Amino acid sequence: MDSGAVVPAMGAFFIASFLKGLTGLGFSTLCLGLLAIFIDVKLAIALVFLPSLSSNIMVMAEAGRFRDSFKRFWFLFLSAVPGLLAGVWFLGNSPDELPKAALGGVMFLYGIWGLKNDRFELSQRQERNLAFPVGFVSGLVNGATGSQIMPIMPYLLSLKMDRNLFVQTINCSFTINTLVMMVCLGKLGVLTVGVIWMSAIGILPVALGIFLGGQLRKRVPEAIYRKMVLVLLICLGVNLAVRPFI
Repeated sequence: MDSGAVVPAMGAFFIASFLKGLTGLGFSTLCLGLLAIFIDVKLAIALVFLPSLSSNIMVMAEAGRFRDSFKRFWFLFLSAVPGLLAGVWFLGNSPDELPKAALGGVMFLYGIWGLKNDRFELSQRQERNLAFPVGFVSGLVNGATGSQIMPIMPYLLSLKMDRNLFVQTINCSFTINTLVMMVCLGKLGVLTVGVIWMSAIGILPVALGIFLGGQLRKRVPEAIYRKMVLVLLICLGVNLAVRPFI
């Protein structure tokens, strides 16, 4: 990683965490979109590991209901593993432009979905039938792009569960996927000692950003800023998706 990219990387950590604290949107997806503009997407995925993992663990400890979540969604979590392995293989055996374009597409789709905010519900039978494909595709997208939100977030939002169970479940998925990805990228030689140190340092601006964003959220209407961030995600996604073809 070029020394000139360190300050922009710390800035990306802060911006993404600040907007997550303000709106509740995924830290990893936004941070990866910012980092991938000026550094290799494989390196960007590795740098996001520790800040993302630490924030997930803090949220899981606060939400509770870990046993309920794991009992209900263990098959969903397990289904992501083969998808992760396939996604990491794609990441390690493809030109850098392809993962960037894929990440851009994921960000664009999530932004459009968030703006539409369609409400729909799945039955218990549909929940069971979709567990494997949703888990596998989520792992595949995560392994290939580093983004952890599609399609598992729309799937979980469509189920009847309280907020704490939803938060615990989505963060369990994020954490398990992150740990598997960490091992896989270590095998690819991307997760070096220097990257780990840089990722650890990134926890500081992330903690500050989440705190400040949370404070501002209490004073400013969240809906307005949520739409702004979704529009930002769409713009970043389009930029990454079309760049290889320009």
